[in-house]
Amino acid sequence: MSGSTTAAVRRAVGAAVKETSLAADRLMPRATGITLLIYHRVGLGTSSLVDLPVPEFDAQMAYLAANHRVIGLGDACAEIGASASTTMTPGVVLTFDDGTADFVDNTLPILAKYRLPATLYLATGFIDGAIPWFDGSPAMTRAGLKEVADSCVVEIGSHTHRHLLLDRLPDNEIADELDRSIELIGDWCGMTAHDFAYPKAVPPSRAADREVRKRFRSAALATPGANAAGQDLFTLRRTPIQSTDSRRHLEAKASGGMRLESVLRDRVNVVRYRAKTV
Repeated sequence: MSGSTTAAVRRAVGAAVKETSLAADRLMPRATGITLLIYHRVGLGTSSLVDLPVPEFDAQMAYLAANHRVIGLGDACAEIGASASTTMTPGVVLTFDDGTADFVDNTLPILAKYRLPATLYLATGFIDGAIPWFDGSPAMTRAGLKEVADSCVVEIGSHTHRHLLLDRLPDNEIADELDRSIELIGDWCGMTAHDFAYPKAVPPSRAADREVRKRFRSAALATPGANAAGQDLFTLRRTPIQSTDSRRHLEAKASGGMRLESVLRDRVNVVRYRAKTV
């Protein structure tokens, strides 16, 4: 089977899963809470499912700004960290992973245009191209990162230093990986990294969980659904947005729906990342 045929089959299967997931929402009641959406790339023009065209991303931000309460991650943590008996107002948090150059060139101007707060989970080892990104995406420069930090729109969180999967690191290396990222974010951005996202959303080992809890306010995975009051801030749910998501899919995901798609994806990823370290 050719590469183009394989890609077409994957997209067809993905489309079927999305429609099935929408239908399943009627049988899987959505919890009221705050939904964290995950974005990766904007406007690179690749065939990757996590690379959104600029016009589509702009349209999504316009929709969210007009139809949802979009809040910063710090405010979200305060609300999620309240008592489980607290009545929550639904909200959306925008999060972005990695720290590639397209965030500066394409994403930041649109966030500023709609005055939308966001969190960028930064893998510090890639800045200035010190390490090339695995998918070929160019890393942002230190000057670009300063522009992001000075924007007053984006908080900078940690995504480790080298984007390593913490559950398979020796215990003595986990702290170094986290501390290096915190140190560089402080040096380069003049801010403290309060929040953390696990690379590839792979759950942590006991040692990694312990070290992350020592250093951060929250940690995010990719479990489906909204985050309700009283939830553990170190197992925050996040929902990925893909280039194949229609407006219906975005509407559902922003409201904590399409959980079945995420459940199936997570099961596939257990196998997909079994032998990987990054």
